[in-house]
Amino acid sequence: MPQTLSASDMVTPGSLSPPPTEPTDVEQAGQPLLDGAPSSASLETLIQHLVPTADYYPEKAYIFTFLLSSRLFIEPRELLARVCHLCIEQQQLDKPVLDKARVRKFGPKLLQLLAEWTETFPRDFQEESTIGHLKDVVGRIAPCDEAYRKSMHQLLQALHQKLAALRQGPEGLLGADKPISYRTKPPASIHRELLGVCSDPYTLAQQLTHVELERLRHIGPEEFVQAFVNKDPLASTKPCFNDKTSNLEAYVKWFNRLCYLVATEICMPAKKKQRAQVIEFFIDVARECFNIGNFNSLMAIISGMNMSPVSRLKKTWAKVKTAKFFILEHQMDPTGNFCNYRTALRGAAHRSLTAHSSREKIVIPFFSLLIKDIYFLNEGCANRLPNGHVNFEKFLELAKQVGEFITWKQVECPFEQDHSITHYLYTAPIFSEDGLYLASYESESPENQTEKERWKSLRSSILGKT
Repeated sequence: MPQTLSASDMVTPGSLSPPPTEPTDVEQAGQPLLDGAPSSASLETLIQHLVPTADYYPEKAYIFTFLLSSRLFIEPRELLARVCHLCIEQQQLDKPVLDKARVRKFGPKLLQLLAEWTETFPRDFQEESTIGHLKDVVGRIAPCDEAYRKSMHQLLQALHQKLAALRQGPEGLLGADKPISYRTKPPASIHRELLGVCSDPYTLAQQLTHVELERLRHIGPEEFVQAFVNKDPLASTKPCFNDKTSNLEAYVKWFNRLCYLVATEICMPAKKKQRAQVIEFFIDVARECFNIGNFNSLMAIISGMNMSPVSRLKKTWAKVKTAKFFILEHQMDPTGNFCNYRTALRGAAHRSLTAHSSREKIVIPFFSLLIKDIYFLNEGCANRLPNGHVNFEKFLELAKQVGEFITWKQVECPFEQDHSITHYLYTAPIFSEDGLYLASYESESPENQTEKERWKSLRSSILGKT
């Protein structure tokens, strides 16, 4: 989740150089910002380290880490106002006569900071007041070099384009993520099956990767912080989606939709031979997703096939060659905190770093586990230490995890989009959980009393029968 910061560029302990300002007595009593990234510091000191001078510019690792985490303590618009005020004050930009030599050394650094900020966190600049701060501070240095005004114009133009693209969002689910319950399996004349739209596993894996990358691209790095870290220590510790995390929430819904779509496609055919064929097709699709590095779709497919309405179809599974499925299940086994998956992810990440093609750069992590990792990182460490300092060491680790995600989501999808396939993935009707059970029981009759009672209840509630 930047002009192209690699994960190693994002957070490298020891990469933070202190600005040429003396620490206060309070900072000397705490942990001063020397010889690398601080483990803790006051918010004021951290803000000061963000502000460039004629002779100092913060490391990219520091800029990303602080801009990501600072919103826990101060609103982005207020932080921008503070940074601009410090720039004006320290560079004496409010004086009638400017020190042009000094401003010419400072100007490019200010513009670079603003460019990095607007590129990485464009949503911080949605309010008109933030644009006003940008224009004001750059307007003060423009008399020393008209190139500054031109640079600001280009920066604002790029920002407006980025915000416009983000407002459009990826192709929406158009309400199709809301499961439906069929009263009966729909006639073949009105129901299209996925195999009729795409019968090649590699092609479907490519299109799933296209969808994944398109949706990932719209998730801002700040959404992780806003969803999983609470400003109020007395508030609930559970993740909280809100209007600032809409893309993250939509991506989680996409995963759930794919799970249910897989289960629906398997439960839909009337004959077990056809159901077995669909299962084997999805096993091959999952294997291709693994080879591509698309672990999110892989896990969604495995989860869909492991849903109870699907796993209970014993006669169907008896006709399936399951060896490849068991290998994939082993790769995504949750044992040891998903040890096998994490090893595969590291392998894909290494391949991405040494890649010679966009195809080899693809890394799409199992998103729910990434969210879980960030959640537990937050739960395990306090935002502030007892002395009131910001626990910056925690946020360096947070930035490392989010930074990797940023790098991966910026990869351009090398596969050409097939609109008929992606449209089906987004809009094909899916069963609710009850609908899946009903379809499953209609395919293979209930085997025990519990299943028989559930089937009777479902038929009564969904079909209106007694």
